[in-house]
Parts: sequence; structure tokens; C-alpha cells
Amino acid sequence: MKQLLSEEKVFKDPVHNYVHVQETIIWRLINTKEFQRLRRIRQLGTSYLTFHGAEHSRFSHSLGVYEITRRIISQFERSGYKDWMPEESLLTLCAALLHDLGHGPFSHSIEEAFEMNHEDWTCRIILEDTEITAILKEVAEDFPQKVASVISKTYEHEIVVNLVSGPLDADRMDYLLRDAYYTGVNYGTIDIDRILRMLRPYDGRVVVKESGMHAIEDYLMSRYQMYWQVYFHPVTRSSEIILRQILRRAKELFQSGYTFGFMIEPLGDLFRSEVTVQQYLLLDEAMMQTAFMQWTLEQDELLSDLCSRFIHRKLYKYVQTDNLDTETIDEIRRSFAAAGLNAEYDLEIDFPTDLPYDVFRPGDAFDSKQILLLDRHDRLKEISEVSDIVRSISGIHRGRYHLYFPQDKLQKALSQLPSSIAEIFAK
Repeated sequence: MKQLLSEEKVFKDPVHNYVHVQETIIWRLINTKEFQRLRRIRQLGTSYLTFHGAEHSRFSHSLGVYEITRRIISQFERSGYKDWMPEESLLTLCAALLHDLGHGPFSHSIEEAFEMNHEDWTCRIILEDTEITAILKEVAEDFPQKVASVISKTYEHEIVVNLVSGPLDADRMDYLLRDAYYTGVNYGTIDIDRILRMLRPYDGRVVVKESGMHAIEDYLMSRYQMYWQVYFHPVTRSSEIILRQILRRAKELFQSGYTFGFMIEPLGDLFRSEVTVQQYLLLDEAMMQTAFMQWTLEQDELLSDLCSRFIHRKLYKYVQTDNLDTETIDEIRRSFAAAGLNAEYDLEIDFPTDLPYDVFRPGDAFDSKQILLLDRHDRLKEISEVSDIVRSISGIHRGRYHLYFPQDKLQKALSQLPSSIAEIFAK
């Protein structure tokens, strides 16, 4: 049962104008140390090295996801839709607020480096001995498990999961708007008011009234453009590559018994893969960047060089190519090694791809990845059946090979590379 605050709390927000908090439990969750930690985790990882305004945090994004979810639920409840269960409202709001609780510093980069999953950490923070857990248990003893099951997408009612994690969820809508705002691009400026008005609970999931199709087309095109212009920006990919290489090299040194000039816990436990929830919660970007700054002075030249490049934004350059087979990649690495370059660290091959939308094919069953339109006869249609625009971008995996390398090192070794390899990097 909801327990309301004596007076509504309001956050001023540049994207949604205001974030409204009415439930006591939401206010208390926001003020936990676990949630406040998200102020120290950037939403876009290393993108601030490409777009200087991209300094916004997981904290502000999480509030935004909560606010969009609150607005959707408010509309469902005001309209009295029979397919929405009001008793699920508090659960959905808590899951929306806490969905990114487990993100580590630099978000997805550290996940790749240490083979972690932020959703797993989110569930652990919700279920183990934390302030978050204690507050959730005041609702009901099994309430933390219910919140965790929504985030892990195993909750019994799909409609609740749909609102937090789905093809048209509050998470995606907020990050498109927020990331566009802070990077200064226009691609993510979707008509969110129109989209929210067109959402309906129907047959156990969230669908869209057919008259709102054009707003959804715009949403999917915005997502497509944001991925290629912001999230997959080659300069951002370069900074992510160097970040992963720093963590990889530091882990190699740690496991080999190297004595660091500077080491702070819980980094040691991170390298041992023995991190507890309490240690994980100490990890933030301030700690990581302190370590990187100190490691610019390390005796290991490779770690020192990588950290210096990251801290001072001396990123790897890149060339693009369309055709690159395994044999050519092996030849490039052999040539790098023969020329005195480090084939493992002085070359990174990246092939970014994005599937803008999962196309529906006649005969397929509707699944949770698809956006369904509800026509005036209460019949469901998958959006790519109706929209030429969605159909045109559906199933597209766009991408080119990007070869990243330290230009200063390569220039010194260029004359020692076979002409066929040198030509690739001279583009």
C-alpha cells in the first residue's frame, strides 16, 4: 500500500521540467547511499571526451526513468484501464527508479573488461545487506525479490517488465531525450508527450494506439540516429578501447605479481574477481580516475602510456575499411609485431552494429521485442506490418571496420610494414 509524503517533493529537471515524488518509499530510496552513488557515475561513460557537455549522471537518468514511468502509470490509473493493476504501481515505480543501481564506473566499458553485468549487480544491491533492501522490506518481506525480478525480466506480469525494460520503455525514452540534450544533438528530441498519451495496457502488455504510429516512427528513427551519431561515435569508441586496455593491462600486472606504485582497494579485489556488494559500491569514476592519474607514473611503460593517453585525451586514431577478413587481420598483427609494435595493445579492430528494430514476419508470434499497435477494432498489429518507415530500417546491421592505433607509434614503424598493410593505415 502506498504511503504518501505530507508534501510532494520536486526535482527541477532540464529534460522533464520537473520530477515529482509523492510516495514516502521513493523519497527514502533516493536518499540512500546506494542511490546517491549514481551521482558519481556518468550516464554516457567516456562520451564526455567526444561531447564535452555529456557530463550527466546515472542519478539524473534514473530520476528521469522514474518520472516517465510515473506519468504512464498516472495516465493508466486516471483512465481506469481494466488491463492495468493499480496494486502493481509502487512495484513498477521502485523498479524504474532502481533499474541502473548496479552500473559501475564508465558503465559498459568496465562490464566488458571484467565480464560483469550491471543488472546482476543491481539485483544483488537490492537483495543483499544494503539500505535499499531494508527500505524495500518495509513494504513486504518479499518486496525486494519482486523488484529484482522486474529488473531481471522474470516477474510474472509482463506489463510491469514492459514499462521498465521493453522496446518502448521509460528507460529508452529518457536516455534518448537526456543524451541528446547533454550532447547537444537534435536526433533524440522525440515527441514524448504524444507517445505517452498513446500508450495503452492491453492483454498483459503495453501497446500503442494506432493513431500514435507516427510518433513511434520518429522515436525509432531517433534511436537509430543516436546510436550512429553519439553512442557509436568513433572517437568515443577510441576512448572506450583505451579504457578497456588500461583495465586489462592493470589486471595482467596484478595477477603476475607486479608491485604497483599506487593501488587502492577495492581495485585489488576487482582484479581478483572477488568483489562483495559493499566493495562494489565503493567503485566510482572519481576513484578510477585517481588510480589512472597515479598510474601515469608507473614503472610499467605500457600501463603508464595508456593512462596518460586517457587522462590527457591523446586517443588512438582510426581508419575505416569495408573488407577485412581473418587472414588480413592476422597478417596485420604479424606485421605490427615484426615492426616492434605491440600487436595486442597497439591495434584494436572494431565493427559496431545496431539492429534498429526487430522486424515482424508473417507467421511469427508477437514477442516482447516488438511494438504492437492497437487499432480501433481492438486488433493488434506489429508496427513494421503497417509502417513503411519502420520496415525500411528493420533488420539493418550497419557498420564498417574501424582499425584503431596509436598514431605516434605507428608513424615510427610505418616504413617497416609491408606496403599492402601500410596502405590500409594511410587512408
